[in-house]
Amino acid sequence: MSWLGLEGKTAVITGAGGGIGQALARAFAAEGARVVLLDRDEERTAPLVAELGHGAFTLVCDLSKAGEIAAAAERVDAAGGADILVNNAGILRPGPLESVSEADWSAMLAVNLTGYLAAAQAFGKGMMARGGGALVHVASIAGSHPQPASGAYSASKAAILMLSRQLAYEWGPKGIRSNTVSPGLVRTPLSEPFYRDEAVKAKREAMVPMRRIATPQDMADAALFLASNRASYISGQDIVVDGGLSQTLMGLVPRPGYA
Repeated sequence: MSWLGLEGKTAVITGAGGGIGQALARAFAAEGARVVLLDRDEERTAPLVAELGHGAFTLVCDLSKAGEIAAAAERVDAAGGADILVNNAGILRPGPLESVSEADWSAMLAVNLTGYLAAAQAFGKGMMARGGGALVHVASIAGSHPQPASGAYSASKAAILMLSRQLAYEWGPKGIRSNTVSPGLVRTPLSEPFYRDEAVKAKREAMVPMRRIATPQDMADAALFLASNRASYISGQDIVVDGGLSQTLMGLVPRPGYA
């Protein structure tokens, strides 16, 4: 048994085809877990299955469609059920709140919030029947700190933080833990255009006390811990994985006479 004790566990990962999703899948598989990869696009996850081993398989699932989530849960339950759910899928529609359309607002909430609840309900039912499980939800520092042109996204991520806490409270007596991971600046295929500009990359790195941009593996490591037996008494908490970026606010305040 490894220190984390994830061998033989089944971990369901939503949005498994993205940068963080793939890192999560590889990390759980490396610890001996069987990984079930959920994504809207099977082409993004199919190549991972052979690589991961341990009985990994992929299912097409759009988190904005309750029927597809239910079908995925039925398939996983038929294969023994899920011990861990990592809610990672998410979308971003940039724009200020003054002009965000109802369609964009609803689309983000459908995936980033309602989809998380629907997945928790669908896979949590089996966890309750078996006496326990672990939920890990990927939120964002944007859920605690407003950012320009992303108001709807920030609102959806803030809601995930409370959703997780509420699940921890309601489902704790049923043996289920619920926690969140809040990434800061992460270099993924989605954010890669920012980092191709060396000036932008350097400016972003300079903002972070640890002077580097996070990798998807940094997020996966935090999720592994929260899903593991080593976090068996941790529930309703948020681990901020941002290299200290969210602690720099007071550094923006002018203080003449202080170094």
